[in-house]
Amino acid sequence: MLQLEVPERESYDELTSSFITIKKESLQLEHSLISLSKWESKWCKSFLNKEQKTIEETIDYIRCMTITQNIKFEVYLNLPNEIFDQVEEYINLPMTATWFSNKQSTQKSREVITAELIYYWMIAQNIPMECQKWHLNRLLTLIDVCNIKNQSPKKQGRKDMLSSRAALNKARRSQHNTKG
Repeated sequence: MLQLEVPERESYDELTSSFITIKKESLQLEHSLISLSKWESKWCKSFLNKEQKTIEETIDYIRCMTITQNIKFEVYLNLPNEIFDQVEEYINLPMTATWFSNKQSTQKSREVITAELIYYWMIAQNIPMECQKWHLNRLLTLIDVCNIKNQSPKKQGRKDMLSSRAALNKARRSQHNTKG
């Protein structure tokens, strides 16, 4: 969870042609499958694509991430730039100690990853629904771990099989002092 302090700010309201003071607010944010789902249901496109988000889309995602109740919309419209930097840094954190040494980066999937696809992966791997509240990167890592652990072992190639059998036979011959 990311805790942010939005400082008190003064803003100009064009509708009333007057200055308004926006009070200091404390925000609690969570980059989770729930927030992703809320954002995608509004914008009807994948959040996890490589496209740059507009300022409006970014502000709305911060609003979707907000756990704190009863935050006025004006608070989001007047966020200082350092808040955006902190949110982006938080979104990119791995939030797990798990790492993969042989992650297959040679061939990227063209599948568009949406909230519904991640929910499908959770259901297929029997991951409990309360994990939808986890940091999204942690949840995706858990899904990767489940996929790896549930794979059947790779078949050994013919050449490797023959060499391991030859080494095993050699060890047995030396153990029993025989020639074959």
